Amino acid sequence: MDSRVSELFGGCCRPGGGPAMGGNLKARGAGGSSSCGGPKGKKKNGRNRGGKANNPPYLPPEAEDGNIEYKLKLVNPSQYRFEHLVTQMKWRLQEGRGEAVYQIGVEDNGLLVGLAEEEMRASLKTLHRMAEKVGADITVLREREVDYDSDVPRKITEVLVRKVPDNQQFLDLRVAVLGNVDSGKSTLLGVLTQGELDNGRGRARLNLFRHLHEIQSGRTSSISFEILGFNSKGEVVNYSDSRTAEEICESSSKMITFIDLAGHHKYLHTTIFGLTSYCPDCALLLVSANTGIAGTTREHLGLALALKVPFFIVVSKVDLCAKTTVERTVRQLERVLKQPGCHKVPMLVTSEDDAVTAAQQFAQSPNVTPIFTLSSVSGESLDLLKVFLNILPPLTNSKEQEELMQQLTEFQVDEIYTVPEVGTVVGGTLSSGICREGDQLVVGPTDDGCFLELRVCSIQRNRSACRVLRAGQAATLALGDFDRALLRKGMVMVSPEMNPTICSVFEAEIVLLFHATTFRRGFQVTVHVGNVRQTAVVEKIHAKDKLRTGEKAVVRFRFLKHPEYLKVGAKLLFREGVTKGIGHVTDVQAITAGEAQASMGF
Repeated sequence: MDSRVSELFGGCCRPGGGPAMGGNLKARGAGGSSSCGGPKGKKKNGRNRGGKANNPPYLPPEAEDGNIEYKLKLVNPSQYRFEHLVTQMKWRLQEGRGEAVYQIGVEDNGLLVGLAEEEMRASLKTLHRMAEKVGADITVLREREVDYDSDVPRKITEVLVRKVPDNQQFLDLRVAVLGNVDSGKSTLLGVLTQGELDNGRGRARLNLFRHLHEIQSGRTSSISFEILGFNSKGEVVNYSDSRTAEEICESSSKMITFIDLAGHHKYLHTTIFGLTSYCPDCALLLVSANTGIAGTTREHLGLALALKVPFFIVVSKVDLCAKTTVERTVRQLERVLKQPGCHKVPMLVTSEDDAVTAAQQFAQSPNVTPIFTLSSVSGESLDLLKVFLNILPPLTNSKEQEELMQQLTEFQVDEIYTVPEVGTVVGGTLSSGICREGDQLVVGPTDDGCFLELRVCSIQRNRSACRVLRAGQAATLALGDFDRALLRKGMVMVSPEMNPTICSVFEAEIVLLFHATTFRRGFQVTVHVGNVRQTAVVEKIHAKDKLRTGEKAVVRFRFLKHPEYLKVGAKLLFREGVTKGIGHVTDVQAITAGEAQASMGF
């Protein structure tokens, strides 16, 4: 992480600072650049139909891994060939966790050849048969014409293949929603999930608030979750037809779970907890067109960069501004994104073709940052954001998922409830392994450093019943009559075979992002490591007496209240007032329950 990201936290970022990196990557339409932005080969002689520029003749060569498949043509394959193609599609769908993209008319080396209309129609018919065989649907994303020396027009077709939902195994992407207070975060989510535009006075956000004071003030102070579903054909499934959450899950092949976070500075600790504990796949940074980068916008941007969470930007409230004001806000964002602490390539999305390109490049390159301009009142460009979310592929590959599932069960406890006739319920994310109904786990550490046995009675995922939970998925687990008083946020539920260790003292390699004076031994900070959030004191700064903004060091911390379960390599973020720093855990001093009781004064 570049230490210059500290400028985003310290509020000293110059509005025009830093050289441009790659310029403004604005996606073009059907006559523009290829969707994957790969290396260009030699251009073949071709005509310029209708005055349009020729397409670059190459995409990047086809990769063996991943969910993108190139096919020159699929015309009348033999039965043996058809079965092979079906097996290949199953592999691509597995790599994309239920989604795959087929480029028809492209050779394996990426050469854009194109097909005549009859061949393309036959190829799409074969692709449809293949999809039916594996229980999937196909949706044509876009067609592009390739200019060659031929009187017959030749086209390339990009097709999305998506599995029909089966036993709750839909693709689930978690998107954290960041942005300054009053930028319209909850309103946008209300419009997306409810299917109705806002009236300009916040009507769309009312169903998202969890507390009376949020309704009265119009400001989010807690973490709430909203879901947006897409079926196998890419159509939106939401609450507009009086559907319940369970019906949305049953009808969806892909689920976007929005994590609505607080924008006000006094709720910053809640926002940090949401980013560190709920493990979002990416973040949506909302910026009001009429105010630009104001309030906590720069700080939220810095948090996303520090935690290495990919993000895209939505400029809202364009209906309130003149076009020149919107353009000025976009230019301001582009300048900040290109600064040395960010090193991002902004990509303005103005058409459906741009949205498809943005989704693919966003998944392939962590530096690409799509920018949308829309209105929750008029609905302007709202469909472009839906196209982007529908096509956005999973940002983790299937191999990583399989490796996590092979490990022992570890569930992070982020929320605790008491439900009538159900008992104690915990919400959180399964970090590794598989969790099933009836599993016997241990939960801890308690204040005195112990782990307690419990049984998982039932599981709910996205508010509907689920029998099996896999690594990376968020859910709520019912624990029956287990005493809620013994639980707290920051605990973990793990397999008894794991023999979990706890610590009160740990060391971390940190970068001090911002501090008004010097960072010394004895300084107290609030430490965030995953779902752990606790005050810790600095016991030692190795090889140095003090730290200043931008400096690095290995620091030893001691928790003040109770021991925690930490893992080496975990990302760490600490704060205290304007003081902020990031790093990762390098060493934990494991202790027994007895030692924990002694060190904490029990």
